[in-house]
Amino acid sequence: MTDNQERIKRHYATDDYLRIRQETHDKYTVPNVNFADWALQCLTWRGDETVLDVGCGNGLYYGKLLARHPHVCYFGIDYNAVMLNKHPAPRGRLVRGDATKLPFADGQFDVVMANHVLFLISDIDSAIREMRRVLKPDGVLMAATNSVQTMPEMQVLMRRAIVLLTRNGAANVRPPANPSDAFALENGTRFLARYFYAVVRHDLPSALVFPDTEPAMAYLESMRDLREPQLPPDVLWDDVMMIMRQQISQLVKHLGELVINKQSGVLIATNSGGFIRPYLDKQANKG
Repeated sequence: MTDNQERIKRHYATDDYLRIRQETHDKYTVPNVNFADWALQCLTWRGDETVLDVGCGNGLYYGKLLARHPHVCYFGIDYNAVMLNKHPAPRGRLVRGDATKLPFADGQFDVVMANHVLFLISDIDSAIREMRRVLKPDGVLMAATNSVQTMPEMQVLMRRAIVLLTRNGAANVRPPANPSDAFALENGTRFLARYFYAVVRHDLPSALVFPDTEPAMAYLESMRDLREPQLPPDVLWDDVMMIMRQQISQLVKHLGELVINKQSGVLIATNSGGFIRPYLDKQANKG
């Protein structure tokens, strides 16, 4: 196991940090659009699909999906048993397993969801191939993630903090990358296009609006395991957070709030179903 994989495993050993981020987005996002609800609307549903939720975590999408479509047949898989213990689905519908070795038959699912998870997998291509394998020929893959341009204000503040602390010089300083950059809206489209005939991208621009310092700091601290290893060798995470607190406090004091713009979205991929089916039907009729 690589150091990065070990960090990810440690980070998700409980759902504490994930829950902090979920609650932060729920409470402070403007406009107040629930991302999971919005993401599910990006698919056209019959209502009786067999669905696999890869990296299902603590079940963020489960209740919202069943509320909309109570007759879907839901299965969830996650590498972390602790996460599955928090999931509200029946135990028989949840499996502990690896996204690169899905324990399901070929062509079993109408929809595979992989929401904010592919960037955590060391072999993204293998995971996508497995998802394509378990999809029916006209099945649809739904993969939610962020843009590489998300939260630019936070990145600027973090870079400024690192510049003040490092001896390496400002020209060499890069803020720690967002974990989602490994499979973002931009490069994720290219990943999926290797394995699917058609890919469409849906974007949801919004912002986190923090009225005070503490929730912004809690959000940052929840990412420590994933971002601290990217700091320069002569810079300590706690020192960066000290300066981040000073900067954020000053901005809130002078502006009344801290606004962090974010860009998330959903990639929908298929070989012959979903949004591409009317086009293929039209082409077949022409023939």
